[in-house]
Amino acid sequence: MKNYIKINLTFILGLLILFGCSQDKIVRVTDAYVNATMETEPVTGRDDVADDPCVWVHPTSPSLSLIIGTDKDENYPGLRVYNMDGDQVFTTNNEKANNVDIRYGMKVGSNVYDIVTTGLRVSNTLGVYRVDGKSKSLISIAARKISLGIEAYGSCMYKDIATNTFYAIVNDKEGNVEQYKLFDNGSGKVDAKLVRTLKLPGQLEGCVADDILGYLYLGEEEHGIWKYNANPNSLEAGVLIDSIGPNLAADVEGLTIYYSSKTTGYLIASSQGDNTYAIYTREGENKFVGRFAIVDSEQIDGTSSTDGIDVCNMSLGKNFSQGAFIVQDDENDKGKQNFKVVPWENIASSFSPPLSNNNKWSIRH
Repeated sequence: MKNYIKINLTFILGLLILFGCSQDKIVRVTDAYVNATMETEPVTGRDDVADDPCVWVHPTSPSLSLIIGTDKDENYPGLRVYNMDGDQVFTTNNEKANNVDIRYGMKVGSNVYDIVTTGLRVSNTLGVYRVDGKSKSLISIAARKISLGIEAYGSCMYKDIATNTFYAIVNDKEGNVEQYKLFDNGSGKVDAKLVRTLKLPGQLEGCVADDILGYLYLGEEEHGIWKYNANPNSLEAGVLIDSIGPNLAADVEGLTIYYSSKTTGYLIASSQGDNTYAIYTREGENKFVGRFAIVDSEQIDGTSSTDGIDVCNMSLGKNFSQGAFIVQDDENDKGKQNFKVVPWENIASSFSPPLSNNNKWSIRH
């Protein structure tokens, strides 16, 4: 079981930063401690193979929503699909992939699909799937083998709500980013076209896009969090909104966005090096709000060295009626790695003042 020590040494922290204390000696303040109330079935591989989750919200029955997670096991890689009780209900047979993301409502032929994409790391191609809620499965709808120009590592999606244009964004360990426009190829399948490249200094993985405010956030693992205009035609330079220091411990890993209204909410980052999660405002200059950790309960162990994360403000059934925060756990006390789930209201109420909690804002629309 994992042990956590709560410390509130803000004054000492300020002195350490002032006098240039090295990163490994910075004292970081954790503001809240919460417990997971559900965990998924463990993945198949014995090593570090689980990585990133995303959530599909059922359009009419929240309890039928699904969690989609990656499994990089060399023998049985794929995307794992879980119900809201944590049971695995489906798995794809694609090659290993680090990250997975989802967007709703892409018109393909005469159909409208909820689209899932992932970067496939062996062939360096883009996987594209649609969610089939009835069969609780993922169905590949890539028009072809969509080759990437970089070695696939992290990935995410962006939907330009003004034009209803869908994008997949892929990055690599060398700091390269490729943004692909997804489109209907006319045969009921989805194809992709490269529309932008970016270059950052160091290794990337975690990324997330704000579909409404139009920003793309990228996690440079040993440096910090970058913010770019998500429009592929933008020439704006990226802005470093926070770096490794009092709020973040390397590596910066998963990134996700909580929508509490059209313009408000939170950007959340996995601070892997100290087993915490850093929260920033979604609006404005992404002001730092605080940090929390997921710790042991009597039933479910806490989380450590988290890679990917996802958050949802909408109801996901009776146990998560106010939304949920889903994270990869590097060390599961019951065996192989898995994903842990925390009710959002438990996180929100742990802060003073409480964080926003709005399950009425629909991320599906």
